[in-house]
Parts: sequence; structure tokens; C-alpha cells
Amino acid sequence: MADPKEPEKGGVELGTPNAAPPTGTMSTRRLRSEDYNDYSSTDVTPEGSPPDGMNGFAHPESYQRFGETNGTTWYQTLIHLLKGNIGTGLLGLPLAVKNAGILLGPLSLLVMGVVAVHCMGILVKCAHHFCNRFQKQFVDYGGAVMYGLEATPSAWLRTHAIWGRRMVGLFLIITQLGFCCVYFVFLADNLRQVVSAANGTTNDCSSNRTVVMTPTMDSRLYMLSILPFVVLLTFIQNLKVLSVFSMLANVAMLVSLVVIYQYIVRDIPDPRDLPLAAAWKTYPLFFGTAIFAFEGIGVVLPLENKMKKPRQFPVILYVGMTIVTILYISLSVLGYLRFGADIQASITLNLPNCWLYHAVKLLFSVGIFFTYAVQFYVPAEIIIPPLVARVSERWGWVVNLLLRVALVCVTCVLAILIPRLDLVISLVGSVSSSALALIFPPLLEIATYYAEGIHPLVLAKDIAISLFGFVGFVVGTYEALVELAAPATTIVNATSVAVQ
Repeated sequence: MADPKEPEKGGVELGTPNAAPPTGTMSTRRLRSEDYNDYSSTDVTPEGSPPDGMNGFAHPESYQRFGETNGTTWYQTLIHLLKGNIGTGLLGLPLAVKNAGILLGPLSLLVMGVVAVHCMGILVKCAHHFCNRFQKQFVDYGGAVMYGLEATPSAWLRTHAIWGRRMVGLFLIITQLGFCCVYFVFLADNLRQVVSAANGTTNDCSSNRTVVMTPTMDSRLYMLSILPFVVLLTFIQNLKVLSVFSMLANVAMLVSLVVIYQYIVRDIPDPRDLPLAAAWKTYPLFFGTAIFAFEGIGVVLPLENKMKKPRQFPVILYVGMTIVTILYISLSVLGYLRFGADIQASITLNLPNCWLYHAVKLLFSVGIFFTYAVQFYVPAEIIIPPLVARVSERWGWVVNLLLRVALVCVTCVLAILIPRLDLVISLVGSVSSSALALIFPPLLEIATYYAEGIHPLVLAKDIAISLFGFVGFVVGTYEALVELAAPATTIVNATSVAVQ
């Protein structure tokens, strides 16, 4: 086992050196210090930080967490937690419930929500265990997995423990950049619908009338037109500045959700025609979309690490995820009840063509636009600092910005290649979100505590959760790829023909 007091080497590193750079220089150390990397730092020891007590996930006698004097407050942390979980996945859940059934869908969402939050708790508990064992201030997701493998009885796993960190880093990159791809598709679809219906838009949101759609450019061209603005947004590297944009995004989405709710609760048709459980073949698509929506585990440790009073984090996590779960279940059920078989990949695409609901689409799009920067922060933090460290201090900031431009362009290109919102969400959820949210945390708990003795029921529970995640990973990925490979079919937006 590597000496825990030595810097971790050989893997993807989220941390920073403790030494401060010379004033006035844009060195690689500076790029990896201050607010740029505090979001997911693992090795920084805040100086002059008073003790703030124990975190609720650890035993009181086992771990004392020191907060950062300039860290985020409980309110800022709750904002980031909500923003990290509420996005396009929420708007795609009504279609997910259609793929599962009006009864099986919400029940499955509840179970997946409980399991996902439980896995978040496992991750935090294991991270605290290693912080106490190795006397470290912070341990990130990848570091926890690496230390967990080093704690196993298997010599082979101990020898290759660094690959645990690298694997987590890879899946974090795939997941977060996958979110960013989804955002491009969402923004393009909603902007295209607003523009194409502009000439037929009315102030009367209740009348039934035919709307003639104006021909407009392809959604892929909308993605390209959005690209420069997204690039500029990702140049913001300060977490406190991002928290302002995160707040604006939350306000925009909150207002949009209120308007969406007041529309879908009216004139709900008779639900007896809706199937209680859908065909088994579409359930994997539900799994991918649902786990995509619940995959917020990548931001759990960074948010806890950055808190001024980290002992408040357990309450924030449970309160925040309870709010998220209630939103998910209520919007998914009401949306499917309201639109039935006509529900689309995003419920905003089912809204009528009047100025009020076009404003909702634009407002939610603004929220998603700002969310891009928050989700982009994690993969940028993993990829950019090691590459910037390879160049001279003079060119460090240039390489930093060029890498940001390249990463944003990659997400845009991938979105252009797969412009189907529902399948992109399901594929990203099945491939990477299931691994981070369901497969890795239970295995980490087994690896962490197996040598010390783990209760058979806990062992059985962890194996069951990991197997559930693995089956969803395989079957969900297969079904999403099959759908992508199938000949494209023309999907007519019901709200494009008649305002409901």
C-alpha cells in the first residue's frame, strides 16, 4: 500500500499541490488552485480552518471533518445539489414512465431514488473512513475506490488499485460530458420548436386551433449556433461565480416547472386506458432515463469537501434528494397522465404554441444553458490540469482555454451525430450513470470493510445492488443501441398540429 502521506501518483488526480504559486504568475499550480479546483480537490489542506464537528455519515469517534473558512454555505451547497440533479432528466421522465407503465414506473422511480441516495451515503461513509485511516482532509470518489482496492485481501487488486481511480475518472468524464451532449440536443429541439411555431403563436393558450409550422433550419444547425455561447460560458472557472449562474438556473427552472405543473394538472384524461406495466422490452429504456436523472453522485464528495460546515451535509443530502425524488415522481406521473401515448422526449415539447409556454421553453432552456457550465466543471477538473502541467507556465492559460474549447466542441459533435434526445439520455444513463450510481459504491463498501469484517446481510445487499446496476447497464445499453441502429422514423409532434 502506498504511503498515504505521499501524493497519489499514476492516476487521474483531482487534487492540487499544497504549495502556493508565486504571486502574479499563471502557472500550472495556479490553474489548479484557488476556486478553480476547490470544487473537487482531494489533497488541499485548508489552513486556519476551525474544526466544525463530525459528519453524520461517520461514527463520531472515527472522523472529524474540518471545514474551509471560505467554503460554501449550506444554502449554496443545497443549490448545487439540486442543480446537479434537476435538469433534462426530469423533463424526460414522463416518457420513461410510458416505457415502464403508469404503476410500475413511479414505483420503480421510488425504489431507484432510495437506492441511489443510499449509494451516495455509502460513498461518503467510505471516503470518511479513509480520511480517518490515512489522516487526509479530503478523499474524492476515485481516491476512495483506489484505497478500497488497496484494503482488499487480494494481492492482484492491491497491485492494480490505481486502476480503480482511473476507472472512476473515466466514467465521470463520460457521464458529465454525456450530460453536456444532452443539453445541446435539448436546447436545439426547444429553440427549433419555438422558432418554427413563431408565426402561429397566439396569446390564447386554451383555444383549439390548427397551427401551421414555419420551415426552419435543422436542429443540428441550432446546435452549431449555440456552440460559441457555450464555449464562452465554460471559460468561467470560479465556483463562487458559477454558484450565481446556478442560482439563476434554479430560478428559471422553478418558474418553468410551476407553469408546467399548472398546465398538466388540468383536463387529465381518463387514465384507465394507460397500461399499468408496459412491455418488458421498453423497460431498459426506462432504466437508462431514470438512472440518468438520479445520477448526481459525481458531485456529492466535491460539494461536501467544499462546505464551510461539512457536518451539515447529511441533512442537506437527504432533504435535497427527497425534494428531487418528489419532483421526479410527480412530474413523470402527471405528464404521462396528461399526454398519454403522445408524450415526447421532453415534456416541454408537448406544451401548446402560445407565448406563455414558449416563454417556459425559453426560460427552461436558459436554465439548462447555465447548467452546462456546472456539469462541465467536473470533467474539466479531471482532464485539464494534468495536460496543462505538461506545458510551460507561459502557455498554461492558453492551453487551458484551448482544451475547454475542444471539450465543448466534442460534446457538440456527439450531439449532432445522435440528435435523438430520448435515446441519448437512455444511453448515457445506462453506460456510465449506472456504474457510478449503482455498481461502484456497493463494491467499494465491500472492499473497504471486508478485511475488517462485514455483516452477511450488508454483503448480500451490496451484491444485489451491484448486480441490479450491472444488469441495467448491459440491457439498457443494448436496447438504446438497437433503437439508435433502427431506421429513423418520423415522429410528429402532436402540439405542432393542434394546440391542446
